[in-house]
Amino acid sequence: MSKTTAGEANQRISEDMLAVAKHRDHKAFTRLFDHFVPLVKAFSIAACPGATLLANEVAQEVMIKVWTKADTYNPKVAAVSTWVFTLARNARIDYLRKNSRHMSDIDPAFIYQDLADEFNDPFLLAQQKCSEDFVKKVMAELPPDQHEVLEKVYLEGKTHEHVAKELDLPLGTVKSRLRLAFKKLAIRG
Repeated sequence: MSKTTAGEANQRISEDMLAVAKHRDHKAFTRLFDHFVPLVKAFSIAACPGATLLANEVAQEVMIKVWTKADTYNPKVAAVSTWVFTLARNARIDYLRKNSRHMSDIDPAFIYQDLADEFNDPFLLAQQKCSEDFVKKVMAELPPDQHEVLEKVYLEGKTHEHVAKELDLPLGTVKSRLRLAFKKLAIRG
C-alpha cells in the first residue's frame, strides 16, 4: 500500500471542502471532521493546557461553522487548513471571552472529582494525549521563526498585523511564515 503524499492529502481535503460547499456532501464532511477535530482539539489544548471542555467546545463550534459556512471558503485566498485553524482561533477567543466572566479560582476538578463522566474515558484520554504530544512534537520541529509566528497568532490569539508590528516584520513575511508552518504541519499530519 502506498503512502499518501502531503500534496495528495491537501488535494483530498480541498476536494472534500468543495463537495461540502457545493453539494452538502455528508461523506466529505465526515472525512473533514475525522481529519480536523483531533487537530483543532490539540490546538486548543496547546493554548490552554488541561482545558478539555474548551477543546471540545471549540472543535464542535469549528465543525458546525465548516458545515454551515463551507460555501464562503475561497481556495484562492487560503488553504483549507488555514481557514479551519482561523475558525478555531476565533472560536477559542470567543469561547474565552464569553466564559471569562464566569471564571473563578475554584478548580472544577475538585467539584467533579467523584463524578464519572465521559472525560474519564481512557480511550478519549489516550487520544487526547496523543494529539497533544503530536502537536508539541511538530511545533518543536518547526524553524524558530515559523514557530514564533504560529505561536503568537494561534496560541496567543494575536492578529497578523499585531505580530508584524511586534516582530518588526512586513505583514507578508508573517503570512508566509504561517503558510510555511502549516505546510510542514500538513505533511506531518
